[in-house]
Amino acid sequence: MSKIVTLANHQNDALFVLIKSLTKSEKRQFNLYVGRLEGNVDAKFFSLFKFLEKLKVYDEKVIINSGIVTKQQLSNLKAHLYKQILISLRLNPAHKNIRIQIREQLDFATVLYQKGLYKQSLKLLDKAKNLALENEEKNIAYEIVELEKVIETQYITRSLSNRADLLSIQAKTLSQQNVIASKLSNLSLQLYSYLLQNGYVKNNKELEFIKNYFYSKLPKYDFETFGFREKLWLYKSHLWFSFLCQDFLHSYKYARKWVDLFKEDKKYISLHPVFYLKGKNYLLEASFFVQKRATFKKELASFEEEVEQKIIPINTNTELLIFEYLYANKLHLHFLEATFSEGEYLVEIINNKIENYGNRLDNHYIVMLYYKIACLYFGMGKNELCIAYLQKIIKSKNLGSAEDLQCFARVLNLIAHYECGLDYDLERQFVDTYKFLLKMENLQEVQKVFLTSIRDLSDVFPHEIKNEFKKIHTKLKKYEEHPYEKRAFLYLDILSWLESKIQNKPIAIIIKEKIKNKLKQ
Repeated sequence: MSKIVTLANHQNDALFVLIKSLTKSEKRQFNLYVGRLEGNVDAKFFSLFKFLEKLKVYDEKVIINSGIVTKQQLSNLKAHLYKQILISLRLNPAHKNIRIQIREQLDFATVLYQKGLYKQSLKLLDKAKNLALENEEKNIAYEIVELEKVIETQYITRSLSNRADLLSIQAKTLSQQNVIASKLSNLSLQLYSYLLQNGYVKNNKELEFIKNYFYSKLPKYDFETFGFREKLWLYKSHLWFSFLCQDFLHSYKYARKWVDLFKEDKKYISLHPVFYLKGKNYLLEASFFVQKRATFKKELASFEEEVEQKIIPINTNTELLIFEYLYANKLHLHFLEATFSEGEYLVEIINNKIENYGNRLDNHYIVMLYYKIACLYFGMGKNELCIAYLQKIIKSKNLGSAEDLQCFARVLNLIAHYECGLDYDLERQFVDTYKFLLKMENLQEVQKVFLTSIRDLSDVFPHEIKNEFKKIHTKLKKYEEHPYEKRAFLYLDILSWLESKIQNKPIAIIIKEKIKNKLKQ
């Protein structure tokens, strides 16, 4: 039996989490940074750093008892240490991205301006502005132009007679582009927030509300004037809108546009690796939802190749995202092809990585991976292991945005208990599941029909059970293409399970037969 990792007990202390996130090279850099001035090595903040570095669990009593710092001094010393670590990280070449480089040049130009060295300042600003524009950093570019305008009022250059006009036009253009980008990013963020808080639309009223909201907030724009940044926020807004509406074909369309935007100019992959990774994940997710198996396999293979060839820059942030997205989609591939047993090797890898990443992983992603592992075991017919992983989700607290998964985990838990023949526990499981779904106000028709039907099975004679399964299947089949109910079948393939009971075949065989039939059509 594979080791089951418990949900991480996250430490809430920001300084402790920051120190634990440091790589060996970053710790070495900090040691060098501290040692640059005499006296720092013996300073209290460095002693606190070395003590916290060795500490496994954050405990203020242990820190105070160490004698490094008094209780009254601890808060200030921690704040100072936090700041020094951030300065050290900023100086680390590994963190010198384009934005930091441009910001650094802007800071240098400001210093030169304050010293009255206007010509030198303008020369540096022009260089920084061109770098910002080349890399679509238009907010910083606007700041630079505004400073150029300030300097021009004090130092009139003779090289260009229309210098003032050029700067005014440039400032206006950048301002307009920034306003459009801001409106689109606001819209994208609001849609994403709505999805987290309310889930997908569940009826016509909610659909109408989202449509009105989206089109009323979508700014008027000229696509021909858009650069990379504006296009990215436009595609993201459409993606969240289509996901909310459960229009997964349009989700695929805009995820495809999102990824292709990076392929048009690959320098943006290294400049914005997080956005690229998210785009790849949404493309895979949408391909999975619309059952585009060939596309899914191609994109997953491409993703793995890009990771292996280090096309996607690796840092502590991207490392986590690559793990989350790559292994979730590796599991998805086995779901698409019904090769559940072949995917079991992933369980140990995922558990080990969850353990290694510790408190750097968000609970939501851990829960999501546990649910997928539970589905993998259910597909294999290993229902005890399926239940073991589901219990880790059901018993976890404060999951927030993972409520949706909680609902499906409880329904699958009920089915797995039935499969195990745990009839003595089935009534309690049913009551607990029904109460939870009512409390979440998330009871879909599919879940309602299924729960009522499976509860009634306890009163059916064994020779009548197959007919009862057929009746349940007939009731649920009509929801398979329902605009608001079909999503339930993406999370949990109840129909294939019922067909496996009716035909007395493993669920993996049922799904493989469906795949073959679709290929023949």
